[in-house]
Amino acid sequence: MEARAFADSVCGTLRKAGYQAYLVGGCVRDILLGRTPEDYDVATDATPDEVHELFPGSVMVGAEFGVVLVLEDAAEGGRNEVEVATFRSDAGYSDGRHPDSVVFAKTPQEDVVRRDFTINALVLEPASGKVLDFVGGKKDLEAGVIRAVGEASRRFAEDKLRLLRAVRFAARFGYAIEEETWRALKEHAREITQVSAERVRDELTKLLTEGAARRGFELLDESRLLDVLLPEVAKMKGVEQPPQFHPEGDVWIHTRMMLEGLKSGCSPTLGWGVLLHDVGKPPTFTPPAGPNGRIRFDDHVGVGTQMAEQICRRLRFSNDDTEQVAALVANHLRFKDVPQMKPATLKRFVRLPRFEEHMELHRLDCLSSHRNLDNYELVRRFLEETPPEQVRPQRLLSGDDLVRMGFRPGPGFKEMLGAVEEGQLNGELGSPEEAREFIQAKYGRAAGR
Repeated sequence: MEARAFADSVCGTLRKAGYQAYLVGGCVRDILLGRTPEDYDVATDATPDEVHELFPGSVMVGAEFGVVLVLEDAAEGGRNEVEVATFRSDAGYSDGRHPDSVVFAKTPQEDVVRRDFTINALVLEPASGKVLDFVGGKKDLEAGVIRAVGEASRRFAEDKLRLLRAVRFAARFGYAIEEETWRALKEHAREITQVSAERVRDELTKLLTEGAARRGFELLDESRLLDVLLPEVAKMKGVEQPPQFHPEGDVWIHTRMMLEGLKSGCSPTLGWGVLLHDVGKPPTFTPPAGPNGRIRFDDHVGVGTQMAEQICRRLRFSNDDTEQVAALVANHLRFKDVPQMKPATLKRFVRLPRFEEHMELHRLDCLSSHRNLDNYELVRRFLEETPPEQVRPQRLLSGDDLVRMGFRPGPGFKEMLGAVEEGQLNGELGSPEEAREFIQAKYGRAAGR
């Protein structure tokens, strides 16, 4: 069953049982915009226990907040799920995230006034297709406006993550943030530190991967959120670069141009790699020395790699993602050396995990500065023309082979096997026999000789 049909069927089951049931939130917004919703939410006056009784196999994911997860019957091949929430009104958010108490309500109008933004507070009656609008959401959708429901300052005080969500929605849809909502957002910006690192990370990742990263980070900057969340990135502003390599301007301009090139749906690690690839430039900036000198950023790659790792740890990235983001930063300048690389060096370079991300970061880096794609094209052609078995050939020798040749296991094995691989990748060694002859000639017939 299609996701929308399943959500409608959930509403139908609730209505047949005598309850109210509507599609609510972001899915209604997306339907009105002609977009395919990522998921569907249902609001009802049925209590969590009543919902759970109606849908055997449903999961009480947040019963204290009135939320039940209804799953499509897996036995029939169903994979859809819908969150069903009981109408509620909240009383106080002392922790800036969760309501201090929840009172179940009886009408959709009571329910929507606690939601974040008007465009996310629309209600759709599935059977008739009628949209219920109690907060002016349809008008704001038509005008392209992000407006808090009710008093903006109160909405942000209730859940600090809404500060980031306002920016993300404005960037994603190309909307303006309504004046009072914008004022309250800036006033509450420093309170974003009360939000968990994981939730901040996820929201920023969406901002990077939804196709409007440049606008999103410009709004983060203008709203003062960037200074609080990513001060290392905020320090890029005004850091000049050598005009012969970066005619576009300072580090912040260059980074924003690269962000603009990120496509919707790009990988999170690529997004973060682009954002942080030059994060080491501000602390390593050295002005020109003498009349013929130029701006320098000595070891900005090494410094930037460490900074990127620290930022990823701070935002609770997984170890794998942290390693990939750091690798993107650490390797982004290596493309300049490609024309001089030995075959072995180039093959090891393109064997980096998720190398396609390194390629895309380099392409964006070039297009956002000198626009010279010669090295990018060189690597692209190499990958197209070189058989995979030449890039990742089977090993000619193993440690066991060295033992059989009379060598004693030890630290020297790594050097010997590395030397064999180097010769193999450079096309100098093509068979185990040649590899053994090479080892015997270079290291002797047995250990100690």
